[in-house]
Order: sequence, then C-alpha cells, then structure tokens
Amino acid sequence: MFRDYFALMLKSLRRRRLRSLLTMIGIVIGIAAIISLISLGEGLREAIVGQFNNLGNDKLIVENIGAGFGPPGSTAPVKLNEHDLKLIESTYGVKLVVPRLIRLIGAEFEDELEFFYVASLPNEQEGVDLIFKSLRIGLEEGKPIRADERGGTIIGQDIKKSFTRNLRIGDRLLIQNRDFEITGVLEKTSSFQINNAVLMAEADMKEILDIEDEIDLILVHVEDERRVVETAEAIEKRMRKDRRQKRGEEDFSVATPLKSFEAVNTILNIINVIFFGIASLSLIIGGIGIANTMYTSVLERTKETGIMKAIGARNRDVLAVFVTESGSLGFVGGVIGAIVGIGLAFGATYIVGSFLGSLVLEAQISWGVIAFAIIFATSIGLAAGVLPALQASRLKPVEALRK
Repeated sequence: MFRDYFALMLKSLRRRRLRSLLTMIGIVIGIAAIISLISLGEGLREAIVGQFNNLGNDKLIVENIGAGFGPPGSTAPVKLNEHDLKLIESTYGVKLVVPRLIRLIGAEFEDELEFFYVASLPNEQEGVDLIFKSLRIGLEEGKPIRADERGGTIIGQDIKKSFTRNLRIGDRLLIQNRDFEITGVLEKTSSFQINNAVLMAEADMKEILDIEDEIDLILVHVEDERRVVETAEAIEKRMRKDRRQKRGEEDFSVATPLKSFEAVNTILNIINVIFFGIASLSLIIGGIGIANTMYTSVLERTKETGIMKAIGARNRDVLAVFVTESGSLGFVGGVIGAIVGIGLAFGATYIVGSFLGSLVLEAQISWGVIAFAIIFATSIGLAAGVLPALQASRLKPVEALRK
C-alpha cells in the first residue's frame, strides 16, 4: 500500500516540478540557515575554547578595569605596579607571578611602517618558561630569547608576512628608533593575538618606552588548580583592602579561565538560540508555501480524488496520499537544505581563513543537528499538508466527479 502512495506522490511531483521546487525553497533556506549558523557557532565556540585552553586552568590574569592597549600604553586610569606585584606574590596559594607589558608600537622594516602589539618577556628565566608553557607556544625557527638577552625579538607567524618582503631570521626591525634583530619565529597557533605579536625582553621594552613602575597585566600561576577560584578570591580581597575599596567598586579584575569562558559560553548560547529562531521563521514560511501548494493540488485533482473514491479508496487512503506528498516536500527540502548548509558552513570558514589567516575557525558539523533539522522539516511538511489532505479526503465521489 505504501508503495502505491509513493508512486502517486512521485507522479504528482513530476507533473509539477517547477511548483514543487519553488515550494521547497523556504524549507531549503530555513534548514540551510540552521545547519550553517549552528555549525559556525559551534566552530566559534571551539576556537574560543582553544583561546582559554592556551592559558591553562591553573593561571589567573590580574589587570585594571578599563585596561586597553594602545599608544603610548595601557589606557587604565590606575596602573598596576611593583607594589601590587609583591602583594599578589605573597598571597597564599600563589606559586609564581609574571608581570607583562603589552603595547601597540610602530615597527619599521625597509622604510615600511606597520603597527603591532609588542609584549614583554620577564627578566627571570622561570617567568619566560612559564609564558611559553602556559600559552603552549613554540618556535618554528630560530632560538628563544633568554632572560638576560637584549636587542632580540621573536615574531608571530602573521608578523612575518606583514611587509612587502617576508621577514626572516636575522632581519632587523626599527622599533622606537632602535634596531632589534629577529631571532625567532613562533609556530602558528589558534590565537590570533599570538600570531600578531612581537616579543622582546622586559628591560628592552621599558627602556624604549621609558617605563618605570608600571605593569599592564600580571600572570599568576597558582599552586593547585583545584583551588584557583579560592586563590582568585584571596587576591581580590587583599587588593581591595590595600586599595581601600568596597566589593563591587574595584578598579581591577582577577580573571579565571573558567569564569571568562562561562560568560562567553552564555553569549554563544544566546547567539545560537537567535540563529535558530531566525532560521525557524524561514521554515514556517516554507510550511505555509507547502500548505498553499497542497490546497492548490487538492483543487486541481478533485476529479482524480473522486475517481479514487469511486473505485474503493477510503478517506484514510486519500488522506495518506496527500500527507505523503506534503511530507516528501518537507523531507526533500530538508535534505537539500542540509547539503547547502554544510557547504555554506565550510565555505564561510574558508573565506574567514583567507581574509583572517590568524583566526583558526573550523565548522563543527553535528550529525545530530542535521538529523533533527531534516526531521523538523519533514514534520513541517506533514503538518502543512494535514488540512488540505483532510479537505480532499472528505470529498464525496459524486460531487468530485461533477467538478
């Protein structure tokens, strides 16, 4: 029996190829939007998770609220300083503190000027090792900068290609009217900040920028990652007391990877819900299109329906024929939309990779989401065909044959 329903459905769709194709467009657009947007949203989530994983679960970052990095330096109204560094260092649960300077500085090479973020490497080798380990970065070529080394720089992958001629080991960058030799090139990472960074010794950076008692941020390595939240709260409490500030009025922040990721994850979830809502509107419009097509089909096939009932077809048989047809429109539209959505997702990641090579974004295709989207599209088609099918099934044979 189902084979007969399927044969009638195929015959009807073949007779109305163009109309069937146009009817499915709304479903195709809706499913393609759901698949592509959710896949890109999950890909963005994975890229952000990679950023947080770079820091590690046993690290904290202390900086002043409102801190930004630009010429001539951090835009925070109150800067961190050596006193804050010693206060944090003496807090229970803190294993090591590493002060960092991060500034936007112009660099010249063969009469070309580009602006990059320049970050400091601490004066102690233990701190240098911690930065490379915690950020999970390594050298693609060249050698690292030792804590006691001066006049050398390590550049990120994207810095190497910023000038007309690609930079090489041994080339010299003119930064703040002082020559720095490129001694190493970092491996490409999932962090666009690292790929676009220039690293130099803290002593060099303080000298060329005339910095004395000033710190942009402090990287804190805690002794036990299971107590990272407690350590962060202890640092906050001590700094509030030292600065004579009340809770909620702090001019500094202590960020843990978990706290930061939870905030970003909440935003991404909201974005995915919005994406799904927008795409669902297209599906509803597609369902209305299917209902309209099925109503037209019922009117055009009134005599055919009368013949079916005259030779013994029951109401449920007629109902099944039209519902199968509308469900098939939803199913085929869902499958085509899923294929288009996957293509759009991978196409978008390719475009992002071409224009923003430093951002590693990969579409995360979920077969569960694809299956749900196709079932959802089929359900929309079935629901849209129920009323027209009921109308067709209730036609009386004699009245149908007269029309």
